[in-house]
Amino acid sequence: MMKCVDDFRLRLGKRELVPIMIGGMGVDISTAELALEAARLGGVGHISDAMIKTVSDRRYETKFVSVKQKRYKHNVANVDKSEVKFDLGDVAEATRLHVQSTMEAKRGEGLIFINCMEKLTMNAPKETLRVRLTTAMDAGIDGITLAAGLHLGSFALMEDHPRFRDVKLGIIVSSLRALQLFLRKSARTGRLPDYVVVEGPLAGGHLGFGLDDWMKYDLRTITTEVLDYLRQEKLDIPVIPAGGIFTGTDAVSYLETGSAAVQVATRFTVSDECGLPAKVQQEYFKASEDDIEVNGISPTGYPMRMLKGSPAIGAGIRPNCEAYGYLLDSNGHCAYIDAYYREVAAHPGDKDIAVWDKTCLCTHMRNFDCWTCGHYTYRLKDTTRRLEDGSYQLLTAEHIFRDYQFSKDGKVALPE
Repeated sequence: MMKCVDDFRLRLGKRELVPIMIGGMGVDISTAELALEAARLGGVGHISDAMIKTVSDRRYETKFVSVKQKRYKHNVANVDKSEVKFDLGDVAEATRLHVQSTMEAKRGEGLIFINCMEKLTMNAPKETLRVRLTTAMDAGIDGITLAAGLHLGSFALMEDHPRFRDVKLGIIVSSLRALQLFLRKSARTGRLPDYVVVEGPLAGGHLGFGLDDWMKYDLRTITTEVLDYLRQEKLDIPVIPAGGIFTGTDAVSYLETGSAAVQVATRFTVSDECGLPAKVQQEYFKASEDDIEVNGISPTGYPMRMLKGSPAIGAGIRPNCEAYGYLLDSNGHCAYIDAYYREVAAHPGDKDIAVWDKTCLCTHMRNFDCWTCGHYTYRLKDTTRRLEDGSYQLLTAEHIFRDYQFSKDGKVALPE
């Protein structure tokens, strides 16, 4: 008999969950509302702490961004950003507000996790990461998914926290080797991750592969390698594949071969609860396979998958690190700053310049102008109905979740 996702359960500690996890898309694309729906329906939802102060200002009417901008206004025209620091108290307060208000609204049997990216170095990588991790635990988060980086020191940053053993902690890896490094480094804290998300090359946003060779990798192969290794080492850690799992049937094919759950995100980008503006969601629906590219414009050094029509591509705006600055390394440096001032020097007197090789990720993510997307975004139009005005009908998160949960035969249920 053909199975559906609902025939399986994800076991995390004493909890039994629907084995569907919605990925953590920043900046507030995986909204609290989206995560709350996943939890209400018995699965796992994510919020993201990407650009947490911007999220707080929008949601809770704080003024963190403008206060920081005023503080460093004198530095705006300066290429050297090393003095532009985050106030750790503000980072903590923004994190607390977002996590606490989300957790207070939670209903149902599911869980809410926060996605925490190591590559948000914020001109003080260790200090800012520690504050983000520990404050999320203070504020009652169910779990933390460590993303965008190897996180070799992240368990150590949390190990003194009273909730270190009780919060669910997971890591996103794109290779067995990355997982082995993480397990080796984290071993001295005496704690294993509660789950491992294996992210393949078809995922949206940043990829853990090379720009020139991502297409040589395959999610199923990497997932199998990780499962085999954990069995061999007698480590009972749930494995959750991600990236390109478009239907419930795709999900079942992983659940039947030993995966504990699946992580999905692309289909939820066109839900009512998603944080993308409605106009941008229509761009996702309209996209063809040729409209999707993997490029190297992210200052993080990771390749990134996005729609070719993203306004962020080629935009030559002045770096706004005084207000944002989330990608500044410990020396106050970001690859976009170099690229921008190189173009300014090459085109003296030009009012508008274009920077094609890098983008100001902070500003463009904040403005929803960097349209990161999964490989199968071009199939989104097949999941809904076209309306009389030519636009596509948005879906509810519940509809998409239930479709993953109960569909069979590779089918996708259209909305009413």
